[in-house]
Amino acid sequence: MSSSDDTPPDSLRIRAFETAGELLTAPNALIHLTLEEARVVVGYMTPRFIPADTTFIREGDAADEGFMALLLEGEVVVESVTVSRTEPLTIRVLGPGSLVGEVGLVDKEPRSASCTTSSDSLCAILTRDSLEALINDEPRIGSKLLLAIAARLAERLRDNARKLRLYAKLAKAMQLEIDRLLVPRS
Repeated sequence: MSSSDDTPPDSLRIRAFETAGELLTAPNALIHLTLEEARVVVGYMTPRFIPADTTFIREGDAADEGFMALLLEGEVVVESVTVSRTEPLTIRVLGPGSLVGEVGLVDKEPRSASCTTSSDSLCAILTRDSLEALINDEPRIGSKLLLAIAARLAERLRDNARKLRLYAKLAKAMQLEIDRLLVPRS
């Protein structure tokens, strides 16, 4: 996120604060917080309006802009350029309640995918510095948040493992078919 972002108007801040609290306490939320705990977490976040068609995380960006966004309104397309491709491949489309960029929050490595808003979007941004302050000030709530982020990363890791197993099966089936076609028939 660029530092040129303007401070949002009070009405936007209030709407973002309320929406983030609701999303963090929803039954299907990644993190199960009480309303009071959610308000504490939201207090460490900064609302940001991101216009449609804005790439706010770029794959390969090595600048240490450790932050994640809780998507409050709108939609974000997550894309990656994979091996031997020049055009990005859509990995997923995320809607309200989704976390975006959580890997960049916990490590200092280049971004692994690009994130672009497909519609005007409102996010609550949590920086690495804010997360560290939350952990220092409210360790119980900070640990709940970190466990939720870890669970999200584990879920993505398991999903990738399932995809790799499927890819391996497809590659093996294709190789068997190629071998069958290449073997001369008697």
